[in-house]
Amino acid sequence: MSGLSILNLDAVRNAPLSREPYTYFLGTDVLDRAAIDGIRADFPAIAKPGYLTVDEVALKGRFKALIDELESDAFSRILGEKFGIDLVSCPRLTTIMKKSQLKYGSIHTDGPSKVMTLLVYMNDAWDAPAAGRLRVLYDGKNYEPFAVEVPPTMGTMFAFLRADNSWHGHEPFEGERRVVQVAWVRDAAELERKKKRNRTAQFLKGIFGR
Repeated sequence: MSGLSILNLDAVRNAPLSREPYTYFLGTDVLDRAAIDGIRADFPAIAKPGYLTVDEVALKGRFKALIDELESDAFSRILGEKFGIDLVSCPRLTTIMKKSQLKYGSIHTDGPSKVMTLLVYMNDAWDAPAAGRLRVLYDGKNYEPFAVEVPPTMGTMFAFLRADNSWHGHEPFEGERRVVQVAWVRDAAELERKKKRNRTAQFLKGIFGR
Protein backbone atom coordinates (compact mmCIF):
# COMPACT_ATOMS: atom_id res chain seq x y z
CA MET A 1 0.00 0.00 0.00
CA SER A 2 1.30 3.43 -0.91
CA GLY A 3 -0.78 5.32 1.66
CA LEU A 4 -1.73 7.91 -0.99
CA SER A 5 -5.41 8.78 -1.32
CA ILE A 6 -5.75 12.23 -2.90
CA LEU A 7 -3.89 11.14 -6.04
CA ASN A 8 -5.45 8.67 -8.46
CA LEU A 9 -2.39 6.48 -8.84
CA ASP A 10 -3.95 4.26 -11.49
CA ALA A 11 -4.33 7.33 -13.73
CA VAL A 12 -0.66 8.19 -13.13
CA ARG A 13 0.57 4.66 -13.78
CA ASN A 14 -1.61 4.20 -16.88
CA ALA A 15 -0.73 7.49 -18.57
CA PRO A 16 1.40 6.57 -21.61
CA LEU A 17 5.07 7.57 -21.50
CA SER A 18 6.30 9.35 -24.62
CA ARG A 19 9.95 9.48 -25.67
CA GLU A 20 9.76 12.04 -28.48
CA PRO A 21 10.94 14.75 -28.64
CA TYR A 22 11.90 14.03 -24.99
CA THR A 23 10.59 11.84 -22.17
CA TYR A 24 7.25 12.94 -20.69
CA PHE A 25 3.75 11.83 -19.83
CA LEU A 26 0.40 13.57 -19.85
CA GLY A 27 -2.23 12.21 -17.47
CA THR A 28 -5.85 13.15 -16.84
CA ASP A 29 -8.11 12.60 -13.81
CA VAL A 30 -5.06 12.21 -11.55
CA LEU A 31 -6.96 13.66 -8.58
CA ASP A 32 -9.46 11.55 -6.71
CA ARG A 33 -12.84 12.94 -7.69
CA ALA A 34 -14.11 12.82 -4.13
CA ALA A 35 -11.29 15.17 -3.09
CA ILE A 36 -11.68 17.80 -5.82
CA ASP A 37 -14.24 20.01 -4.05
CA GLY A 38 -12.01 20.13 -0.98
CA ILE A 39 -8.88 20.87 -3.03
CA ARG A 40 -10.69 23.69 -4.80
CA ALA A 41 -11.98 25.16 -1.54
CA ASP A 42 -8.59 24.90 0.18
CA PHE A 43 -6.49 26.30 -2.68
CA PRO A 44 -4.41 29.13 -1.15
CA ALA A 45 -5.64 32.71 -1.46
CA ILE A 46 -2.56 33.97 -3.29
CA ALA A 47 -2.61 37.63 -4.31
CA LYS A 48 0.81 37.80 -5.99
CA PRO A 49 1.44 36.61 -9.55
CA GLY A 50 3.96 33.87 -10.22
CA TYR A 51 5.14 30.81 -8.33
CA LEU A 52 5.49 30.82 -4.53
CA THR A 53 7.23 28.07 -2.58
CA VAL A 54 5.12 26.05 -0.17
CA ASP A 55 6.96 27.70 2.78
CA GLU A 56 5.55 31.08 1.66
CA VAL A 57 1.94 29.92 1.46
CA ALA A 58 -0.57 28.91 4.13
CA LEU A 59 -1.54 25.31 3.37
CA LYS A 60 -4.64 23.67 4.78
CA GLY A 61 -7.10 20.83 4.42
CA ARG A 62 -7.31 18.75 1.27
CA PHE A 63 -4.89 20.97 -0.60
CA LYS A 64 -2.22 20.43 2.06
CA ALA A 65 -2.88 16.70 1.90
CA LEU A 66 -2.29 16.81 -1.85
CA ILE A 67 1.03 18.66 -1.42
CA ASP A 68 2.10 16.10 1.19
CA GLU A 69 1.38 13.29 -1.26
CA LEU A 70 3.15 14.96 -4.17
CA GLU A 71 6.26 15.49 -2.00
CA SER A 72 6.23 12.00 -0.50
CA ASP A 73 8.84 9.32 -1.08
CA ALA A 74 6.00 6.94 -2.00
CA PHE A 75 4.97 9.12 -4.94
CA SER A 76 8.59 9.70 -5.98
CA ARG A 77 9.04 5.93 -6.03
CA ILE A 78 6.02 5.48 -8.30
CA LEU A 79 7.23 8.17 -10.70
CA GLY A 80 10.77 6.82 -10.60
CA GLU A 81 9.50 3.38 -11.61
CA LYS A 82 7.55 4.96 -14.47
CA PHE A 83 10.54 6.92 -15.78
CA GLY A 84 13.16 4.32 -14.89
CA ILE A 85 15.22 6.57 -12.63
CA ASP A 86 15.80 7.13 -8.91
CA LEU A 87 13.73 10.09 -7.73
CA VAL A 88 13.47 9.17 -4.05
CA SER A 89 17.00 10.43 -3.38
CA CYS A 90 16.28 13.79 -5.07
CA PRO A 91 15.22 16.79 -2.96
CA ARG A 92 11.90 18.31 -4.06
CA LEU A 93 10.95 21.94 -4.59
CA THR A 94 7.20 22.57 -4.68
CA THR A 95 5.75 25.86 -5.86
CA ILE A 96 2.20 27.09 -6.38
CA MET A 97 0.79 29.65 -8.81
CA LYS A 98 -2.65 31.19 -8.92
CA LYS A 99 -2.14 34.24 -11.17
CA SER A 100 -0.30 34.34 -14.47
CA GLN A 101 1.11 37.36 -16.29
CA LEU A 102 1.65 37.90 -20.00
CA LYS A 103 5.43 37.63 -19.60
CA TYR A 104 5.19 34.01 -18.38
CA GLY A 105 5.38 30.95 -20.60
CA SER A 106 8.42 31.76 -22.72
CA ILE A 107 10.02 28.71 -24.31
CA HIS A 108 12.74 27.05 -22.20
CA THR A 109 14.14 23.65 -21.20
CA ASP A 110 14.50 24.07 -17.39
CA GLY A 111 17.98 24.29 -15.90
CA PRO A 112 20.40 21.36 -15.59
CA SER A 113 20.02 21.36 -11.79
CA LYS A 114 16.55 19.82 -12.28
CA VAL A 115 16.07 16.11 -12.84
CA MET A 116 12.32 16.13 -13.45
CA THR A 117 9.46 18.62 -13.37
CA LEU A 118 5.81 17.81 -12.70
CA LEU A 119 2.79 20.10 -13.07
CA VAL A 120 -0.71 19.52 -11.69
CA TYR A 121 -3.38 21.87 -13.00
CA MET A 122 -6.47 22.91 -11.06
CA ASN A 123 -8.61 25.16 -13.25
CA ASP A 124 -12.28 24.19 -13.55
CA ALA A 125 -12.39 25.11 -17.24
CA TRP A 126 -10.14 26.66 -19.85
CA ASP A 127 -11.78 28.69 -22.59
CA ALA A 128 -8.67 30.31 -24.06
CA PRO A 129 -8.06 28.47 -27.37
CA ALA A 130 -4.25 28.50 -27.09
CA ALA A 131 -3.10 30.94 -24.42
CA GLY A 132 -1.87 29.31 -21.23
CA ARG A 133 -1.85 25.78 -22.67
CA LEU A 134 1.62 24.30 -22.18
CA ARG A 135 3.13 22.77 -25.30
CA VAL A 136 5.83 20.13 -25.80
CA LEU A 137 8.04 21.78 -28.42
CA TYR A 138 10.78 20.83 -30.87
CA ASP A 139 13.01 23.89 -30.52
CA GLY A 140 13.59 27.02 -28.47
CA LYS A 141 11.94 29.48 -30.87
CA ASN A 142 8.59 28.22 -32.14
CA TYR A 143 5.29 27.42 -30.46
CA GLU A 144 4.33 25.45 -33.56
CA PRO A 145 4.56 22.66 -34.47
CA PHE A 146 4.14 20.96 -31.11
CA ALA A 147 4.09 17.33 -30.00
CA VAL A 148 1.27 17.76 -27.49
CA GLU A 149 -0.70 20.57 -25.88
CA VAL A 150 -1.59 20.36 -22.18
CA PRO A 151 -5.02 21.65 -21.11
CA PRO A 152 -4.55 23.30 -17.68
CA THR A 153 -7.78 21.84 -16.32
CA MET A 154 -8.55 20.20 -12.98
CA GLY A 155 -6.73 16.91 -12.54
CA THR A 156 -4.38 17.18 -15.53
CA MET A 157 -0.79 16.16 -14.77
CA PHE A 158 2.23 16.71 -17.00
CA ALA A 159 5.72 15.50 -16.07
CA PHE A 160 8.97 15.37 -18.01
CA LEU A 161 12.62 14.53 -17.57
CA ARG A 162 14.81 17.59 -17.96
CA ALA A 163 17.09 17.40 -21.02
CA ASP A 164 18.95 19.81 -23.27
CA ASN A 165 16.02 19.56 -25.71
CA SER A 166 13.12 19.52 -23.22
CA TRP A 167 11.64 22.64 -24.80
CA HIS A 168 8.25 23.71 -23.48
CA GLY A 169 6.23 26.89 -23.03
CA HIS A 170 2.83 28.44 -23.62
CA GLU A 171 1.45 31.43 -25.44
CA PRO A 172 0.97 34.48 -23.19
CA PHE A 173 -1.94 34.47 -20.77
CA GLU A 174 -2.97 36.91 -18.06
CA GLY A 175 -5.37 35.90 -15.34
CA GLU A 176 -6.07 33.03 -12.99
CA ARG A 177 -4.13 29.88 -13.87
CA ARG A 178 -3.96 27.48 -10.93
CA VAL A 179 -1.06 25.06 -10.97
CA VAL A 180 1.23 23.20 -8.58
CA GLN A 181 4.77 22.47 -9.74
CA VAL A 182 7.10 19.91 -8.19
CA ALA A 183 10.75 19.88 -9.27
CA TRP A 184 13.11 17.05 -8.34
CA VAL A 185 16.58 18.60 -8.08
CA ARG A 186 20.06 17.10 -7.97
CA ASP A 187 21.11 18.11 -4.45
CA ALA A 188 19.99 19.87 -1.27
CA ALA A 189 22.28 22.87 -1.84
CA GLU A 190 20.61 23.51 -5.18
CA LEU A 191 17.21 23.27 -3.52
CA GLU A 192 18.15 26.01 -1.04
CA ARG A 193 19.52 28.21 -3.84
CA LYS A 194 16.27 27.89 -5.77
CA LYS A 195 14.18 28.71 -2.69
CA LYS A 196 16.29 31.77 -1.96
CA ARG A 197 16.09 32.93 -5.59
CA ASN A 198 12.31 32.52 -5.57
CA ARG A 199 11.93 34.48 -2.31
CA THR A 200 14.08 37.29 -3.70
CA ALA A 201 12.02 37.45 -6.89
CA GLN A 202 8.77 37.66 -4.90
CA PHE A 203 10.28 40.35 -2.63
CA LEU A 204 11.23 42.46 -5.63
CA LYS A 205 7.77 42.03 -7.13
CA GLY A 206 6.39 43.38 -3.86
CA ILE A 207 8.56 46.49 -4.17
CA PHE A 208 8.36 47.15 -7.89
CA GLY A 209 5.04 45.55 -8.78
CA ARG A 210 4.90 43.95 -12.22
